[in-house]
Amino acid sequence: MLTRVSLFTILSAMLLSSSSPSATTTPAPAYDLLITNGRIVDGSGRAGYVADLAIKGDRIVRIGSLKSATASRVIDARGMVVAPGFIDMLGQSEAYVLIDPRAMSKVMMGVTTEVTGEGESIAPVNDRLIKEQADFLRRYNLNIDWRTLAEYFARLQKQGSGVNLATFVGATQIREYVVGFDNRAPTAQELEKMKALVAAAMKDGALGLSTSLQYVPARFAKTDEIVELAKVARQYGGIYATHQRSEANALDESLAEVFQIAREARIPVEIWHLKTAYKKNWGRMPQVLAKIRKARALGLDITADVYPYIAGSTALSASLPPWVLEGGTEKMLARLRDTRIRQQLKKEIPTDSKDWENIYLGSGGAPGVLISSVVNRELEAMQGKRLSQIAEEQNKEPLEALFDLILADNGQTGAIYFMMSEIDLRAAMRSPFVSFCTDSGARATDGPLSRAKSHPRGWGAYPRILGKYVRDERLLTLEKAIQKMTGMPAKRVGLRDRGLLREGMFADVTVFDPRRVIDRATFEVPNQYPDGIKYVVVNGQMSVDDGKRTSALAGRPLRGPGYGK
Repeated sequence: MLTRVSLFTILSAMLLSSSSPSATTTPAPAYDLLITNGRIVDGSGRAGYVADLAIKGDRIVRIGSLKSATASRVIDARGMVVAPGFIDMLGQSEAYVLIDPRAMSKVMMGVTTEVTGEGESIAPVNDRLIKEQADFLRRYNLNIDWRTLAEYFARLQKQGSGVNLATFVGATQIREYVVGFDNRAPTAQELEKMKALVAAAMKDGALGLSTSLQYVPARFAKTDEIVELAKVARQYGGIYATHQRSEANALDESLAEVFQIAREARIPVEIWHLKTAYKKNWGRMPQVLAKIRKARALGLDITADVYPYIAGSTALSASLPPWVLEGGTEKMLARLRDTRIRQQLKKEIPTDSKDWENIYLGSGGAPGVLISSVVNRELEAMQGKRLSQIAEEQNKEPLEALFDLILADNGQTGAIYFMMSEIDLRAAMRSPFVSFCTDSGARATDGPLSRAKSHPRGWGAYPRILGKYVRDERLLTLEKAIQKMTGMPAKRVGLRDRGLLREGMFADVTVFDPRRVIDRATFEVPNQYPDGIKYVVVNGQMSVDDGKRTSALAGRPLRGPGYGK
């Protein structure tokens, strides 16, 4: 018979055994992901060092010696570099991530965040702008169900994205929304409406104001119009980013305009994809960099970025003089159907000028123009061919082939223009105020975006820098290159808690093999993922695991400094 004392002893022992871990119970892991033994290159530019990095949830929580730590997943990064996720200072994926949210070509090269919105931004939109995109929207079955930037971000958040995405509001977008495609100044009332739209976008989370002044109708905007819009962006803490009015024959005047906008709007400026284009301007990059240094010394906050290739990419219709493009796509196509206008263009396009960016002539004519993408499926065989080859196959004069292709594709054709020099590119890459971009949207080797080709920069820019320019040619140190890919762009556009490997920062991490990392994409066969990118983490979720893309869609909309104000 049990006494009261012995019964109490037994019950107490049972309670103690049920509330305390037994010798066989495994404690919960301290972290979700532990990356050990890697060379930490933290994005600040300082020397790398060997350490462990721990992630819990969407944050980096510890960096140091964590030999006794436990985690749900442990990656031994011995011999590899652990860096912040790369930040694309100018991508073009705002629509592509809705068509294919995986953002494959970006994530597979280590990009975790993209900055976008070059002149024409994803919002605001109205019926006029939706109609102008009809062919593209129909090709990819994309429905524009937003009108404001806030509504676009809400859709992106709901759908998911492979990369974080931040955007500028485009001055071109605003002009098209209010004024349309005509070559005229806005009225006083229209300008006030444009300023209100910029303010609304800044409150929705835009990073600042952007322009693409080389193109129609952006080039119809005068400097004072841009200054007024930039002042609004500055009120909300934004910066001004520009594809400047000229990257070639009128480059000096264009830079003067950039500096004027910075000065009069009292706003920091980013010059997107800085270049000295066309053979007659090759060798001028040191002069351009000197002008920027002088402006910086005088107190203007000017920076720039480049992509590591000597060819640019834009629409094939950019080969035409601005007056042909005025009024929108339908008016342009109507002009190209007019034989008298064609004859006029055959005289005007081969003539050098400072009045417009003659990208066709500057690239050496048809041999320097490669067709990269089409919207009309019947034209897909032309992708990857030089315009000179297409003209020969069709037994046409090169300009006739160009006009016909623009017509057949309703003005939607993309082209690559070989127009820069390697010496100028290398000079810009070395400059301390120049970071990196792709100037290209995310695509994939499968899925809805796989049939179109593109510029190889959208597939291999960052591995190319790390392999060709850092490892093989030693143009940059590894630490400096990674700073230009991460810490510099994050700081420039105000992305807090990203761009550096620090405790408490968001867990965007790229792990790569410095001995193997290299691009594989070429101009002729661009749709190829790079080698050497082993692991990519976006907001704490594994997005590339041992070189293979996972199903994670962990990217988020990133909002600028005016959000909620």
